Amino acid sequence: MHRHIEWDEPGSASVTQLYAKDANFDPTPHTGDILTARYQGCSVRIDVRSYREDDAVSIGDVVAIIDAQGQRLDSRGKLQKGDTVRLPDDKRAMEPAPEE
Repeated sequence: MHRHIEWDEPGSASVTQLYAKDANFDPTPHTGDILTARYQGCSVRIDVRSYREDDAVSIGDVVAIIDAQGQRLDSRGKLQKGDTVRLPDDKRAMEPAPEE
């Protein structure tokens, strides 16, 4: 069963918006792809296990939770590394640039 997560809005880091007009980019996730989303200010990486095209939702396992300072966490809020989650396409986000 997947854990229901209220993902943060990706804002200007939205993958969907960034590639909406790029005909050369296929945004469809595939098994084994690593996607990123935002949750409570952290970047969450998800290893895709399946994609439901009719819902535009990826299902996968959380493989990393990274806070704004670049620290890796085992959990954040009700989300833990290893959880199986659903990630709608409109919540996918680009990786943030590393802070110097």
